[in-house]
Amino acid sequence: MPSHESRPTIHIPGTTSHTIAPRAGRHSREGTLRYLKAGTGAPLVLLHTVRTQAEHFRHLIPLISDHYTVYALDLPGMGYSEIVPGASYDEPAMRAGVKRLLTELDLHDVTLVGESMGAVLALTTAADLPERVRRVVAVNTYDFRSGIARSSLLARVVVSGVLTPGVGPVIAGVEPKAALRKILHGGLSDKGALREDYVDELLQVGGRPGYPTVARAVYQSLPSLIAARSRYPEVKAPVHLVYGENDWSRPSDRHANKQMLPAADFTQVPKAGHFIALERPDVLADLLNAVA
Repeated sequence: MPSHESRPTIHIPGTTSHTIAPRAGRHSREGTLRYLKAGTGAPLVLLHTVRTQAEHFRHLIPLISDHYTVYALDLPGMGYSEIVPGASYDEPAMRAGVKRLLTELDLHDVTLVGESMGAVLALTTAADLPERVRRVVAVNTYDFRSGIARSSLLARVVVSGVLTPGVGPVIAGVEPKAALRKILHGGLSDKGALREDYVDELLQVGGRPGYPTVARAVYQSLPSLIAARSRYPEVKAPVHLVYGENDWSRPSDRHANKQMLPAADFTQVPKAGHFIALERPDVLADLLNAVA
């Protein structure tokens, strides 16, 4: 568990915090994974976005925990999961963390719900573990070029700087609150959906030793998220694609995924941006509870 000084500042009512230790005898760069658990019913796993953590779903979890046992994972190196020096943060490595959650807890009949990067991981995990996954809800899949850089000029400047050789690690370690808030606003149609305590929580996590290296590596992993689209046709479970009307993806990006997943259901949420779990958790809850 995180130390007292690095405990989350946000508590979601009804949740408990747990960890999964690295598998004994392995020589990989696995670290301890942290996840939140709540509710009763069939298992539902929540996978968060770039630069966020399990608390990203703070408003969604209470709306679905009467219908599901909810597991909200901190992806490897993010949130309060362990930061392992030299670890990879490309799509296969992050997917391995998701698979650890499902296999170590021996979860079956799982609904995988991911937003942004988490949506890609939900789809690829379902391709790898068809015997465990019941359904996938992929929200604003982050599998197209430019990604967050499409949200605003500031985001383009910051991400470009973080990826620049030499100065990139320095820039990744400097994260003024005003800049983080503005970048996150670029993923919202309703700017009021971004709470100040959530920004403060993300800044606390961003101050963990080694986190700037993780953040830079995650941005560098975008090509692996795009490459992961080739796995989508392998998914055997039913899929529901959900997009915010004002998501960073373009209509051509959404159409391309509809073509790759022709049997998938498709919902476009009016007046919503990239972070639907923040601004329209009710839409996701209604969709999930209807098929619980």
